[in-house]
Amino acid sequence: MFSASALPLPPILKTRPPARIMELFFEILKYTIPALIVFFTAYYLLKLLLDERQRIDRMLLKQDAQKITLPLRLQAYERLTLLCDRVSITNALLRIRMPGMNVSELKAGLLLNISQEFEHNTSQQLFVSETLWRIITVAKDQTLRTISEAAEGLDATADAGTFVDRLFELLDAQGQPTILQKAIIAVRTEAGQLF
Repeated sequence: MFSASALPLPPILKTRPPARIMELFFEILKYTIPALIVFFTAYYLLKLLLDERQRIDRMLLKQDAQKITLPLRLQAYERLTLLCDRVSITNALLRIRMPGMNVSELKAGLLLNISQEFEHNTSQQLFVSETLWRIITVAKDQTLRTISEAAEGLDATADAGTFVDRLFELLDAQGQPTILQKAIIAVRTEAGQLF
């Protein structure tokens, strides 16, 4: 068996007590400071590496998402342009007006057709900016208002010809470009920002 007195004491412990504590402290620092420097250097480098990897992963994820959403967004812009074209009063008249219609029937047909066209395309707002969607909505509302204004004061059972003449007068008074043409310009502008 070994006894405690048989083991030699390290030189640090053979000196005076305060000096031993200081030497022990410096001995610990001699190993701790380099270890801390290595630790923080490794931590910093690993953090840089992981941050860069996360940035690359986010970029790749965004690119993959764009591969999926870009065609959907372009389709939305196409459909909204078509919507603006179809709900223009002149194009709606070509589709709705039938011989022998009266003011009330034509007005109801136009309002219903424009509202249905808009409702059919409401899902497109998911793929366009909030501002563009508001522009489309305002253009649709202004078109419906123009139709209602043109019918005001007219006999509901009168021939639709007077209603059509009044519609064209209101459209001429609004000037060019019309509100729907401005909406189409806004669609083109936003779609152009994708490229």
